[in-house]
Amino acid sequence: MPLTRTVAKISARALRTRGLVRAPIALYRSGLGFLFGTRMLMLQHTGRRSGAERFVVLEVVDRPAPDQIVIVSGFGTRAQWYRNIEADPRVRVWIGARRRIPATATPMSTEESATALGHYIDHHPVAWKRLRATIEQATGRPVDTLPMVRLRLSPS
Repeated sequence: MPLTRTVAKISARALRTRGLVRAPIALYRSGLGFLFGTRMLMLQHTGRRSGAERFVVLEVVDRPAPDQIVIVSGFGTRAQWYRNIEADPRVRVWIGARRRIPATATPMSTEESATALGHYIDHHPVAWKRLRATIEQATGRPVDTLPMVRLRLSPS
Protein backbone atom coordinates (compact mmCIF):
# COMPACT_ATOMS: atom_id res chain seq x y z
CA MET A 1 0.00 0.00 0.00
CA PRO A 2 1.53 3.36 -1.00
CA LEU A 3 2.48 5.70 1.83
CA THR A 4 0.01 8.41 0.75
CA ARG A 5 -2.87 5.94 0.88
CA THR A 6 -1.76 4.65 4.29
CA VAL A 7 -1.56 8.19 5.68
CA ALA A 8 -5.00 8.95 4.20
CA LYS A 9 -6.49 5.86 5.87
CA ILE A 10 -5.01 6.77 9.25
CA SER A 11 -6.09 10.41 8.91
CA ALA A 12 -9.60 9.38 7.84
CA ARG A 13 -9.89 7.11 10.87
CA ALA A 14 -8.74 10.00 13.08
CA LEU A 15 -11.45 12.25 11.56
CA ARG A 16 -14.04 9.66 12.56
CA THR A 17 -12.68 9.35 16.11
CA ARG A 18 -14.63 11.78 18.25
CA GLY A 19 -12.02 12.09 21.00
CA LEU A 20 -9.22 12.98 18.60
CA VAL A 21 -11.33 15.46 16.63
CA ARG A 22 -12.56 17.17 19.79
CA ALA A 23 -9.17 17.31 21.57
CA PRO A 24 -8.15 20.71 20.10
CA ILE A 25 -11.35 22.24 21.47
CA ALA A 26 -10.05 21.90 25.02
CA LEU A 27 -6.83 23.67 24.02
CA TYR A 28 -8.73 26.56 22.44
CA ARG A 29 -11.07 26.89 25.42
CA SER A 30 -8.15 26.94 27.84
CA GLY A 31 -6.50 29.82 25.93
CA LEU A 32 -3.95 27.74 24.02
CA GLY A 33 -5.45 28.18 20.56
CA PHE A 34 -2.41 30.21 19.54
CA LEU A 35 -0.54 26.87 19.32
CA PHE A 36 -2.43 26.20 16.08
CA GLY A 37 -1.49 29.57 14.58
CA THR A 38 -3.91 31.09 12.09
CA ARG A 39 -4.27 28.08 9.75
CA MET A 40 -6.84 26.61 12.15
CA LEU A 41 -9.70 28.14 14.07
CA MET A 42 -12.38 27.09 16.49
CA LEU A 43 -15.93 27.94 15.51
CA GLN A 44 -18.50 28.37 18.26
CA HIS A 45 -22.01 27.87 16.86
CA THR A 46 -25.49 27.15 18.20
CA GLY A 47 -27.17 23.76 17.93
CA ARG A 48 -30.16 24.11 15.61
CA ARG A 49 -32.36 21.85 17.75
CA SER A 50 -30.84 22.06 21.21
CA GLY A 51 -29.89 25.73 21.23
CA ALA A 52 -26.70 24.67 23.05
CA GLU A 53 -23.24 26.07 22.34
CA ARG A 54 -21.29 23.80 19.99
CA PHE A 55 -17.63 23.90 18.99
CA VAL A 56 -15.64 22.61 16.02
CA VAL A 57 -12.02 23.15 14.94
CA LEU A 58 -11.61 23.79 11.21
CA GLU A 59 -8.89 24.67 8.73
CA VAL A 60 -8.71 28.19 7.35
CA VAL A 61 -8.80 28.08 3.56
CA ASP A 62 -8.35 31.77 2.83
CA ARG A 63 -8.27 35.28 4.33
CA PRO A 64 -9.63 37.42 1.46
CA ALA A 65 -9.85 40.52 3.70
CA PRO A 66 -8.80 41.41 7.25
CA ASP A 67 -12.36 40.90 8.49
CA GLN A 68 -13.06 37.74 6.47
CA ILE A 69 -12.08 34.11 6.84
CA VAL A 70 -13.05 31.26 4.53
CA ILE A 71 -13.45 27.78 5.99
CA VAL A 72 -14.33 24.47 4.36
CA SER A 73 -16.71 21.66 5.24
CA GLY A 74 -14.79 18.50 4.41
CA PHE A 75 -17.88 16.43 5.15
CA GLY A 76 -20.08 18.57 2.93
CA THR A 77 -23.39 20.19 3.75
CA ARG A 78 -24.36 17.28 6.02
CA ALA A 79 -21.78 18.24 8.64
CA GLN A 80 -23.56 19.22 11.86
CA TRP A 81 -21.73 22.53 12.22
CA TYR A 82 -22.63 23.45 8.63
CA ARG A 83 -26.30 22.67 9.20
CA ASN A 84 -26.20 24.66 12.44
CA ILE A 85 -24.80 27.79 10.80
CA GLU A 86 -27.44 27.56 8.09
CA ALA A 87 -30.05 27.70 10.87
CA ASP A 88 -28.28 30.45 12.85
CA PRO A 89 -25.38 32.26 11.17
CA ARG A 90 -24.33 34.11 14.34
CA VAL A 91 -21.08 32.50 15.47
CA ARG A 92 -17.93 33.24 17.43
CA VAL A 93 -14.43 32.59 16.14
CA TRP A 94 -11.32 31.68 18.12
CA ILE A 95 -8.16 32.09 16.02
CA GLY A 96 -4.56 32.50 17.10
CA ALA A 97 -4.54 34.44 20.37
CA ARG A 98 -7.95 36.02 19.65
CA ARG A 99 -10.97 34.51 21.38
CA ARG A 100 -14.74 34.68 20.97
CA ILE A 101 -14.78 37.13 18.06
CA PRO A 102 -18.40 37.69 16.98
CA ALA A 103 -18.93 36.82 13.31
CA THR A 104 -21.56 35.99 10.73
CA ALA A 105 -21.24 32.72 8.79
CA THR A 106 -22.49 32.67 5.21
CA PRO A 107 -22.37 29.57 2.99
CA MET A 108 -20.70 30.44 -0.30
CA SER A 109 -22.13 29.60 -3.71
CA THR A 110 -20.76 26.63 -5.65
CA GLU A 111 -18.85 29.02 -7.91
CA GLU A 112 -17.39 30.99 -4.99
CA SER A 113 -16.44 27.72 -3.27
CA ALA A 114 -14.72 26.42 -6.43
CA THR A 115 -12.74 29.66 -6.74
CA ALA A 116 -11.68 29.53 -3.08
CA LEU A 117 -10.71 25.86 -3.41
CA GLY A 118 -8.67 26.64 -6.53
CA HIS A 119 -6.86 29.39 -4.63
CA TYR A 120 -6.16 26.96 -1.75
CA ILE A 121 -4.88 24.27 -4.15
CA ASP A 122 -2.57 26.80 -5.84
CA HIS A 123 -1.12 28.01 -2.53
CA HIS A 124 -1.05 24.71 -0.62
CA PRO A 125 -0.71 21.87 -3.18
CA VAL A 126 0.86 19.36 -0.78
CA ALA A 127 -1.69 20.07 1.96
CA TRP A 128 -4.51 19.75 -0.62
CA LYS A 129 -3.21 16.38 -1.83
CA ARG A 130 -3.24 15.03 1.72
CA LEU A 131 -6.54 16.68 2.64
CA ARG A 132 -8.27 15.42 -0.49
CA ALA A 133 -7.06 11.86 0.05
CA THR A 134 -8.17 11.99 3.69
CA ILE A 135 -11.63 13.36 2.89
CA GLU A 136 -12.15 10.83 0.10
CA GLN A 137 -11.10 8.01 2.41
CA ALA A 138 -13.34 9.27 5.23
CA THR A 139 -16.43 9.88 3.08
CA GLY A 140 -15.99 7.15 0.49
CA ARG A 141 -16.69 9.68 -2.29
CA PRO A 142 -14.46 11.56 -4.72
CA VAL A 143 -13.90 15.23 -3.96
CA ASP A 144 -14.36 17.62 -6.86
CA THR A 145 -15.56 20.59 -4.88
CA LEU A 146 -16.30 21.32 -1.23
CA PRO A 147 -18.77 23.71 0.38
CA MET A 148 -17.11 26.79 1.80
CA VAL A 149 -18.31 29.28 4.38
CA ARG A 150 -17.32 32.93 4.64
CA LEU A 151 -16.97 34.25 8.17
CA ARG A 152 -17.33 38.03 8.48
CA LEU A 153 -15.76 39.14 11.72
CA SER A 154 -17.46 41.93 13.61
CA PRO A 155 -15.29 44.95 14.45
CA SER A 156 -13.67 44.63 17.85
